[in-house]
Amino acid sequence: MFDRLNELETKYANLSEAVSDPAVIADTNKWRTYMKEHSELSPIIEAYREYKRLQTSLEEAKTLLAEESDSELRQLAKDEIKESQEALEHITQELKLLLLPKDPNDEKNVIIEIRGGAGGDEAALFANSLFRMYAHYAEGRRWKTEIMSANGSELGGFKEVAFLIQGKGAFSRLKYESGVHRVQRIPVTESGGRIHTSTVTVAVLPEAEDVDVNLDMNDVRVDVYRSSGNGGQSVNTTDSAVRVTHVPSGIVVACQDEKSQIKNKDKALKILRARLYDLELEKQHSQVSAERRSQIGTGDRSERIRTYNYPQSRVTDHRVGLTLHKLDAVLDGDLDEILDTCITQDQAQKLQGA
Repeated sequence: MFDRLNELETKYANLSEAVSDPAVIADTNKWRTYMKEHSELSPIIEAYREYKRLQTSLEEAKTLLAEESDSELRQLAKDEIKESQEALEHITQELKLLLLPKDPNDEKNVIIEIRGGAGGDEAALFANSLFRMYAHYAEGRRWKTEIMSANGSELGGFKEVAFLIQGKGAFSRLKYESGVHRVQRIPVTESGGRIHTSTVTVAVLPEAEDVDVNLDMNDVRVDVYRSSGNGGQSVNTTDSAVRVTHVPSGIVVACQDEKSQIKNKDKALKILRARLYDLELEKQHSQVSAERRSQIGTGDRSERIRTYNYPQSRVTDHRVGLTLHKLDAVLDGDLDEILDTCITQDQAQKLQGA
């Protein structure tokens, strides 16, 4: 580990010189590339330098303890040794985490797709609750949310909804939300007071850039049609709705939320790129052996990851064994405790397999 850290420290020093070089500054693309590398290395180098500082303090305290006869100074040295050893243990663990391979998609925006599963209208209503939960979570982090496509239900829910969340590190946190979400509650349509169980599927896709996906428009069929649904002057009056079909994969995306056909097409293509990129990522993940694949970070969409129990105001994440009795707060966007636990366990699994 320390050979690797020494190499990175040398690289960091070279990058520090390079980003100040007038010749590099004049080449905007090169300067941005170097600055990005420099920024990514900074947390590792800062932690490593702190490790070396603590190591020096520990050695000095040990020397003092071995040479000093004064009882007070010896006690100070013992205290310093204990504090330095504890701090070194902590920062060594931090360095191991910092050296883990980074998910190249972690800094990307995300497209979240929510679909009602078992439960009909009740599932659609809960899909709306989850959309609201993620929108509130994004708002709390000053991220921007934009609906890309939506198919509403008669009772005010979503049969399916896709939306973009733009914000630094959005994928790094929200990728843990992929999977089946189960709700247990008394539906508004239930007169007998019985608790029903419904399911909703959540897919979290990193937003794909043009460089991530080589989308050949010759492989895409674009159909336009009249919008349908609730409200809006453009509904059933103009051919503004767009459906794009990627012929090789069979992926179909439809958008009709905008009055503009061009905007609906742009949104549909953005979702299509994200799905194609995710498809490629799934292929890569399938090549990783089952022993080494993280069970938390891969987002198996067939896996039931969480249960929301309304009568008991309980939320349980089944992957990490975490139960919280604050359902209202979670549905209002208070997700950090759950996500932090997922991240911690994911990192622990990766350290075990490193």
